[in-house]
Amino acid sequence: MLAALLGLACRAAPSVSMTAAPNGATPVWEVDNPVLPLPAPPLGSPADFAATPWVTPAKVRLGRWLFHDTRLSADGTLSCASCHRSAHGFSEATATSTGVGGQRGSRKAPPILNAAWPIYPAWFWDGRATSLADQAKGPLANPIEMAMPLDDVVAIVAARPGYRRAFAEAFSDERLDIDRVAEALAAYEATRLSGNAPADRFDAGDEAALTPAQRRGRALFFGRAGCNRCHLGPNYTDSRFYNLGAGWRPPAPGAPAPSGFADPGRAAVTGDARDTGAFKTPTLREVSRRAPYMHDGSLATLRDAVAHYRAGGIPNPWLSELSRPIPLSDTEVDELVAFLGALDGEGFADRPPRSFPR
Repeated sequence: MLAALLGLACRAAPSVSMTAAPNGATPVWEVDNPVLPLPAPPLGSPADFAATPWVTPAKVRLGRWLFHDTRLSADGTLSCASCHRSAHGFSEATATSTGVGGQRGSRKAPPILNAAWPIYPAWFWDGRATSLADQAKGPLANPIEMAMPLDDVVAIVAARPGYRRAFAEAFSDERLDIDRVAEALAAYEATRLSGNAPADRFDAGDEAALTPAQRRGRALFFGRAGCNRCHLGPNYTDSRFYNLGAGWRPPAPGAPAPSGFADPGRAAVTGDARDTGAFKTPTLREVSRRAPYMHDGSLATLRDAVAHYRAGGIPNPWLSELSRPIPLSDTEVDELVAFLGALDGEGFADRPPRSFPR
């Protein structure tokens, strides 16, 4: 076991030109990733840091390192940021995620945007996490994601004096455990905000913020199309779970009906058959940046996704009663897509740190 821990401790960090500063100067990784004030929430974002006192500048700095550090994966190749990419609204541009050793998952990484202020406290597509910090632990240990036992995550971090110092600064004492790793990760994720989109500026009174097509799409979204029955509030999600038929394939003759879903969704968490094939309503913030769509990436474009809803989803024994055909013309579908593009804003963009604690 000692040999294994030593091996973990010696895992190489992402390459940098200088790993330590001479003569007691500030280490290069601290210069590159300083403690900064919490960001000002952009227009329309539900972010309220007064309601999340556990999110502090020092924890955010620490979490930013951890979020991008590939040493926290079993083969040293992946980090949280490998699937939650800034350019794609902290989601990804692939149908499903790829884990260590090239393993393909069955779900697409959901976006991390305004994530600390949901209507209901449920994270992941199936809602199995009840806090943002609990969510942060999942991909670390998942055998087809980062595949790192949580005790090994702690060992890797604790083996580096630079990380130990950052933890002591963030938490005011030297205790270092997986709960604090997760809290720091969650603090960073809480600063990935989205707002000041054209739709927000329109809501604030700037009628020129939306094009005529986007305004017509907005009227459909909140009117006849009824999109806001589930995509509601400042994050455009009710944090609830619905079966829309995504992933359904009619089972073979004689096979049990639930086998029509390769992924049972929420039912695997609740044990309630009525939740079969149900998945969480995703935020529509930055939605145009993260094609393909649905939990399994089965819809290639945003227009395909709107057309899926227009058709009333895919019939199956557990289809949500809210999923019904909507009489929309092709032009109206285009107008809805145009409005969805007006939900792209700012406040989330980031780049990886250039160096990491040693």
